[in-house]
Amino acid sequence: MLLLRISVVIPGAKFMYKLMYKRTGITLKKEVMGLTFENPVGLAAGFDKEAKYVDELSHLGFGFIEIGTLTPNAQAGNPQPRLFRLKEDKALLNRMGFNNGGVQNAVQRLRARKTNLIIGGNIGKNKVTPNEDAAHDYLHAFEALFNVVDYFVVNVSSPNTPNLRALQDKKPLTNLLESLQSANGLKKKPKPILLKIAPDLSEAQIDDIVEIVKSTKLAGVVATNTTISRNELANTKEEAVKLGNGGISGAPLTKQATQIIRLLRAKLGPDIVIIGAGGIMTPQDAMDKLAAGADLIQVFTGFIYNGPSFIKQINQELLKS
Repeated sequence: MLLLRISVVIPGAKFMYKLMYKRTGITLKKEVMGLTFENPVGLAAGFDKEAKYVDELSHLGFGFIEIGTLTPNAQAGNPQPRLFRLKEDKALLNRMGFNNGGVQNAVQRLRARKTNLIIGGNIGKNKVTPNEDAAHDYLHAFEALFNVVDYFVVNVSSPNTPNLRALQDKKPLTNLLESLQSANGLKKKPKPILLKIAPDLSEAQIDDIVEIVKSTKLAGVVATNTTISRNELANTKEEAVKLGNGGISGAPLTKQATQIIRLLRAKLGPDIVIIGAGGIMTPQDAMDKLAAGADLIQVFTGFIYNGPSFIKQINQELLKS
């Protein structure tokens, strides 16, 4: 990222990046949630947590970037090391723990950004905030980011903040989302709010999520976050167990995330937005997510393993379809 930042100031570099990485076409454009995406391939939250590199990343062909997860107050996250490659399974294990400098620092950077790329704001709660007070943290981050992002994602599905996933239970989740939607409704022009869910939910829990999304009139769902399961690690399960806690992303999540997208689309109907994430390691994986019912997709681990040309490769396949 430092090299990317240095390189874009070289005369002609931005033009070269555009030639190398950007693919455009009328068939790539997507109108979703009242927003116009130049293409449906976004960068998932967790990569540029604090909006430090949105201008630089905008030159690599993304249709949108989701920053965060951001919390009201700065926090260090979990002890290092906390991010590991499981190369034989083309996976990552992370237990970052919402490390960030606080939402206001990100707001200042977003106010100064030059790109007009669509930006999503992924919001969470501070580790020290008890779940019964979680809504205050989410509302704080929502209000701070409102004027500098285009849509919001409520993250209650990270496995790396203690007890956070308990907020996916029906009652606390309904209360949280109703609070955010109430605040959103007071705005002159409300912004889309989506919910990011875990891949480890039972079908009964997914049914609850669907009911809540409909009753609170959310714009959509981001499916999915990382998994706490180690069952799909064919070659590195023992290594992952030794490394300890954390969420798994990448190829082991591919099929599971696609199945959840397909299930959500069947239950949500055609109008509620689904952003597909989890295990997009090849252009075909991206096509599969879209075919399963995703309106947009996000990459993270596939971007790490394949490099910046990965976005172009996906968009080239989409142009062929």
